Amino acid sequence: MRKNIPEETTSFVGRVDELARVRDALGRRRLVTLVGGAGVGKSRLALRAASARTPEADGGTYWADLWPLPGDELLAATVADALGLSDHTSRMPLDALCAWVAERPVLLVLDSCEHLVPQCRHLIERLLADCPRMRVLATSRETLGAAGETVLTVPPLETATDAVTLFAQRAEAVGAPVRDGAQQRLAARLCARLEGVPLALELAAAQLRHHGLAETTARVRSGLDLPHTPHTAAEPRTPPPGDVPAPGRPARHGAVRTAVGWSHELCRPTERLLWARLAAFPGGFDAAFAEQVCAGGPLHPGELRSCLAGLVNKSVVTRSSDGRYRLLDTIREYGRMWLRELGEEEHVTARHARVVLELSRLARDEWLGPRQQSWYARLESLYHDVREALRYLLGADPDAALELAGNVAFFWVCCGHLYETDHFLQLALAATGRPGHRRTRGLWSLGLAHVLQGDHATGRKYAALSRESARAGDDAEGVRQAAYLNGLAALLTGHPLAALAGADEALRGAPGREASGFGTTLCRLVRVFALTGAGQLKEARETAETLRRACVRTGEYWTRSYTDYQLALVALFEGRADEATTHARDMLDSKRRLGDRFGIALGLELLAASWAQRGAPRHAALAYGASAQHWEIVGHHQRGTPEVAPLRERGQEAARTRLGPTEYAALFEHALRADRDHVVTWATTPDPAPHL
Repeated sequence: MRKNIPEETTSFVGRVDELARVRDALGRRRLVTLVGGAGVGKSRLALRAASARTPEADGGTYWADLWPLPGDELLAATVADALGLSDHTSRMPLDALCAWVAERPVLLVLDSCEHLVPQCRHLIERLLADCPRMRVLATSRETLGAAGETVLTVPPLETATDAVTLFAQRAEAVGAPVRDGAQQRLAARLCARLEGVPLALELAAAQLRHHGLAETTARVRSGLDLPHTPHTAAEPRTPPPGDVPAPGRPARHGAVRTAVGWSHELCRPTERLLWARLAAFPGGFDAAFAEQVCAGGPLHPGELRSCLAGLVNKSVVTRSSDGRYRLLDTIREYGRMWLRELGEEEHVTARHARVVLELSRLARDEWLGPRQQSWYARLESLYHDVREALRYLLGADPDAALELAGNVAFFWVCCGHLYETDHFLQLALAATGRPGHRRTRGLWSLGLAHVLQGDHATGRKYAALSRESARAGDDAEGVRQAAYLNGLAALLTGHPLAALAGADEALRGAPGREASGFGTTLCRLVRVFALTGAGQLKEARETAETLRRACVRTGEYWTRSYTDYQLALVALFEGRADEATTHARDMLDSKRRLGDRFGIALGLELLAASWAQRGAPRHAALAYGASAQHWEIVGHHQRGTPEVAPLRERGQEAARTRLGPTEYAALFEHALRADRDHVVTWATTPDPAPHL
């Protein structure tokens, strides 16, 4: 059972009756929508309700943040990503979602649906129709209008009780506890004026770092008494909060408008400027990324760090335990409005895109080095930022969009974002026909996505186009990349000698055996696979060992993982099961580091075969079940080069014979339904227990 839900960074107060209603509704109905105004606590209520579900209650609880999505074109892909799918088929994401959920008793939480109501309605109705045991809990500022929807209105906190408790807890957290009766009466008065809206109370409590409770209560009256200041670039004038709901989406509570506007007034001028610029981030960010995008003018690096700390102290910016920051939706909307008011929206959006592009260049250039693993993690954390940058660059600079899409493609396909890779590359290639290295890389990346989806004919077509583009640009590494792509398609369709011939031809004139470029390294890896597939095991082993040593020296994991895979395969063919186990486990460890579910499925299957050959049938049965789970995640029954199939069949039969069909099936099914990360940890542990 998997729970993919955010952490609760602050205490949860009250809502006993609301929680009971949510739990009761989810027990009886399949779609429950929590509806309420901005800042009223819909997401926190959904989070608490989802967190309270026990492992026995369902087959998984999954949380999808929809607030980073400006449009609906990647809605289903975002939800699939939240469920941890890594689909390697040519299906549409919604079809893949429905196929994977199927009969699983899944709870899906869709947070912040209000800007995508029609699209969310369509997605939910399709999921509920195709997945009979699925339930959906949604949060929105308006109802979705979906068939069978149960709407629960989320009210503010009771001003005389829970609201005061929340305010007092937050006040104590900032070092300003509410102590005596007089202060408690002031707190109750403030909570009443702020209508018991949690976000407003959080922002008001944060101001107690700098202002006393009496002053805070006195200033928060009608929401129309905030002071106005002259409008400058670093210090924009704040209109009356009652007049400034987010454009096109009026805030539901004057209390939120009051509290957000008042918090803005109490910020230093440079804090206001940073608030506006941070609104350009579609999701979370770290301090270094904020500095790269938002520095400039009065926000020099030291001042920016000080302002970021100040915004955290004022509860304008939240910080999670992993050190990442984010703005809540309502606060981001307010900041975006001021970014437009300052005339900086285009500039900051363009700068964000350029920073993302530069990061992608570094990731591309350092792919073969010791930072490869960290770049996989970094680009995954930048997932929403890359998508936002691609959307902007497609209109502003299609050549840059093509470069960005090509730079991230190899990382994205490894981490399961094949649909997004295809989507943006198609758009970027259509938007610019300029020849050169960017086009070569884009065509190749698109071909790779198709080959990995099983569409080998289309993959070969793009391989040919990328080869022509590379030759026209005198790009030797690009030519070798195209040869790798053709070789990969040949290997997957059972033609190892064709793959070997193509790789050998491409490597003629390449640097020495110890030198490496991207295309050169990929072609050398194709040679290892092809030699194994052709039965030339001694040469395959020697070639793999040479390539692996080079990977170890540079600290590179992706290529190394596949040399371990081939060394394990060769060892199994030669009857060296202990050695096969070691290499298979090393392969799995590398794939775990990179987040490559496709590679994990391959590695688990090979590890299972090695355990079966060693006479460890319980381990083998569990590993085969874990492998089947990961094949479901990537959307295939089983993949890999053809020579693996006989090993799979022999290993499964050997384990089933030793255990008996009943025990084998029980162990297999247990691993199939176990937590996906737990089984990988188990498999990569030396001498794991024969149970999960």
